[in-house]
Amino acid sequence: MTKTAPRTYQDLPDQTLDVTGLKCPLPVLKARKALSGMAAGTVLEVLATDPAATLDFRHFSKQSGHDLLLSETEGEVLRFLLRRAG
Repeated sequence: MTKTAPRTYQDLPDQTLDVTGLKCPLPVLKARKALSGMAAGTVLEVLATDPAATLDFRHFSKQSGHDLLLSETEGEVLRFLLRRAG
């Protein structure tokens, strides 16, 4: 039996959603729609520019049950990795 190495953030995501330029609540609403079409355990990368998105995605993750794996900032772009709940 071959052992598979665990996935790392470099291996992710399964899908990317670019919502740069959109303001609250659109980034979270578009992410919710994208996640609803994904399989359990897959990872969505969201790229946003609205500063409120950091707090919005934290709340969304707690409310929805999806895991917020990563929240980081590169320049003006915010990057989030969300794992679809099962």
